Amino acid sequence: MQRQGEPGASVRRRCYEILEHGAIGNWKSALVNRLIVLLIVVNLAAITLQSMPEFEARYAGAFAAIEILSLVVFSLEYALRLWVAAEHAGERGISVATARWQFVQSPQSLIDLVAVFPFWFAFVLPSDLRVLLVLRIVRLLKLARYSPGMRSLLEALYAERRALLACVVILFGATLLSATAMHLVERHAQPDKFGTIPDAMWWAIVTLGTIGYGDVVPITALGRIVAAVTIFVGLIMVALPVGIVATAFADQIHRRDFIVNWSMVARVPLFAGLSAVQIAEIMGLLRAQRTEAGDIIVRRGEPAHSMYFIAGGEIEIDLQDKRIRLGVGQFFGESAILRNARRSATVTALQRTSLLVLDARDFNALLHREPRIAERVHAIMRDRVGEERVTPRGDLITEELEESAF
Repeated sequence: MQRQGEPGASVRRRCYEILEHGAIGNWKSALVNRLIVLLIVVNLAAITLQSMPEFEARYAGAFAAIEILSLVVFSLEYALRLWVAAEHAGERGISVATARWQFVQSPQSLIDLVAVFPFWFAFVLPSDLRVLLVLRIVRLLKLARYSPGMRSLLEALYAERRALLACVVILFGATLLSATAMHLVERHAQPDKFGTIPDAMWWAIVTLGTIGYGDVVPITALGRIVAAVTIFVGLIMVALPVGIVATAFADQIHRRDFIVNWSMVARVPLFAGLSAVQIAEIMGLLRAQRTEAGDIIVRRGEPAHSMYFIAGGEIEIDLQDKRIRLGVGQFFGESAILRNARRSATVTALQRTSLLVLDARDFNALLHREPRIAERVHAIMRDRVGEERVTPRGDLITEELEESAF
């Protein structure tokens, strides 16, 4: 929360919106995030190529320039994130110092710090210690901040940490049992490989992991039976954590999509004041539509039968007197789902665009089923007649309420 009268508060707030979350469709935030991701990818490529002597000798200057640029950018990013952490204070009801200390302790902050702090000393380290620079690969973890997919995967792993820990315990138990059984049946035939349980555990680990290097194999009939059972158990052991992580990851993705779609629907003034259950019913009516750059989504004069939410991409509304661009999280044509009017504008996709469409037929069917929703929606529409035809949020209103033909 911005504090009035505090020096630099407005600048800090703008930095916070760009670095931390930004409004939906905030192009500055998207640009900064993409540039940092690009720099991380360049770092990873440089680290990989620098390990090759011929590239290291030929492009040493370029690698040094990339490293200096990265250190400056990542250090500035960390300092700015520490500075804007004060914006969390008002939202969480804590002091500025506490907000910044919480940021310093957060896992993402620690990754950011490890990605830059040790490498400032590389310029003064003895040459035999500069091999530590290879640890710059830790910058890969910074992608988790900018990649929703990686973030969802980490959240899934954290959510299922107890189940995954149980899998590790079960795997250790299966390893110990298999090693013990193989030790008992093979210790006399191969004392150098199965003479002790710890020796047999190497074979058990690679077998349960379905790797099977082949460097240690049973030679007795009973040993082969134990090996066959171990292989079948290994297949189960591999499938168990994979299934847990895959299910948790899918749940995280669905939950994130649900929250995004919910926020778009809930922001529509037409649906203001509806309960969570009612908004959820409306969300159940949405269908996905994908358009390519240049595709016309609706034409001026066509019957209006749907409203649209922009889930990805950008569109342009061509009114008779001006053009308006809308991006992710915005919507248009909500009045069309209540009135059989005609479109007051032509809407064109400026790039590949993902839309969520709410058809008038489906929505009106919901209104017939749920009189409380119908009463609330119609009350809102009556209040809104007479507003501008295009609000700051980008929805077509008054002209679509007019029933005059084109």
